[in-house]
Amino acid sequence: FGTAHRTHASTAIIANFFSAKYPGFLMLSELENAEKMLTNVKRPYTAIMGGAKVSDKIEIMQQLLDHVDNLLIGGGMAYTFLRARGFEIGKSLVEEDKVVTAANIIKLAREKGVTVIVPVDSVVSDTFGEDGRTALVMNNSIPPDMMGLDIGPQTWKAFNAVILESKTILWNGPMGVFEMKKFSTGTFAIAKSIVEATKNGAYSLIGGGDSAAAIADAGFDDQVSYVSTGGGALLEYLEGKELPGVVALREENVKME
Repeated sequence: FGTAHRTHASTAIIANFFSAKYPGFLMLSELENAEKMLTNVKRPYTAIMGGAKVSDKIEIMQQLLDHVDNLLIGGGMAYTFLRARGFEIGKSLVEEDKVVTAANIIKLAREKGVTVIVPVDSVVSDTFGEDGRTALVMNNSIPPDMMGLDIGPQTWKAFNAVILESKTILWNGPMGVFEMKKFSTGTFAIAKSIVEATKNGAYSLIGGGDSAAAIADAGFDDQVSYVSTGGGALLEYLEGKELPGVVALREENVKME
């Protein structure tokens, strides 16, 4: 499934040489769980989007606005949304050419009745590394010589409140540079919230390599509903795109047994 969004010889092409085609159990499981994010969804439905770049998530966020009740935004991409709201974000990661796009996503969400929550506080550092000077600041007062590398406690408490009320949860992308211990607290806090919501009956899907790694590092990968093996493949499926590796199995002679 992890390569199903690409026209690879081992997925889409070789199928042309077989009269009978069978998806494996993993492929079927991936599609079944991804479909739960799009049809017969239990509400409230919350999507948690993180990672570095807005440009990687534009299409999925726009698509999800037709399905979700809440959109929680963290990670490096959050600072582009904060810039769109007029905040000074110091040396934090920002995609200047996506600031208008971020503003439009916020506007579209409001029109569709989707609640968008962006971080209100951050753990900041003067260097991209664990040996720098760090501080906890509100996002309307990030020092000009510092960058946000994790969400702060007020943010994850706000996220936690929404997650615990949710019945369907999609998580794609960490809340900070979780690979560095100093900046892993927010990501692991969100992982813990998702586990608690799952125990309370929510359906939770973790998608993307970084999110899967984070939930595993937190020791919770067996306490959520499903951890997808596909990053780009999952996102493209949720965007409504046809995956070549899946299309190759859905011809009229396919046997989905």
